[in-house]
Amino acid sequence: MTSITITDSQIADYQKNGALLLRGVLTDWIETITAGITRNLNNPSEYASENSVTEGRFFDDYCNWPNIPEFEDVIRNSPAAEIAAKVMRSQSAQIFHDHVLVKESGTPTPTPWHQDSPYYFVEGQQTVSMWIPVDPVKDASLRMIAGSHRWNKPVRPVSWADNSDFYEKSDDWIEVPDPDADPTGFDVLEWPMEPGDMVLFDYRTVHGARGNPKGASRRVLSLRWVGDDARYVERSGRTSPPYPGHNMSAGQKLRTDWFPVIWDQG
Repeated sequence: MTSITITDSQIADYQKNGALLLRGVLTDWIETITAGITRNLNNPSEYASENSVTEGRFFDDYCNWPNIPEFEDVIRNSPAAEIAAKVMRSQSAQIFHDHVLVKESGTPTPTPWHQDSPYYFVEGQQTVSMWIPVDPVKDASLRMIAGSHRWNKPVRPVSWADNSDFYEKSDDWIEVPDPDADPTGFDVLEWPMEPGDMVLFDYRTVHGARGNPKGASRRVLSLRWVGDDARYVERSGRTSPPYPGHNMSAGQKLRTDWFPVIWDQG
């Protein structure tokens, strides 16, 4: 495994903004990741979704790495786990799950603005999601609201199908923001990317993406990691991903037989 240098300045940017771009850190792994995405598309799991679109195709699927050898190879043998631990300022990096997102050429449907953390059964200051495209992306790149991981309240989790509440209504949430309607009120981070680049973001960082224009597919593997302080939390309804039968209790670290520790400096 080749070690990757992450500078103190990059780590500070991640901690401040809740997001960071790294160029070329997985260039040697793009062929493997692409093969894994193809395998996933050909053999979707029970969690796979063909999201509603007016034209094109927006596919996503998750929690498949134990069954897709290419994804397991990347998780266990690429620099991803080490990178995750370093930007989280964690002694360890524990894999939470993988997520494949594919927007075919000419799919105008945007990815709604949202935070990942309210949908998950995990909470902590040390979390990171890696967004890794295997195609060049420009207009359909990930967009993130800088500093939103430090907002006082999380964003209301909704169903993407009909904008209904994902859990029971609660005053614990703030409404989903619309940076495009108020472009001066938010600092939106967005970068063109090449295969081998990755964007890292905190689970609490509000993010979304535009539709994919005609020209090329936008195929992405996302890897989600947790660090030392991450703990299981009870939600008021079904989480996404659900992981039925996990038998974890509130305040417990995620069970390592299901969510193995891949990197440990201790």
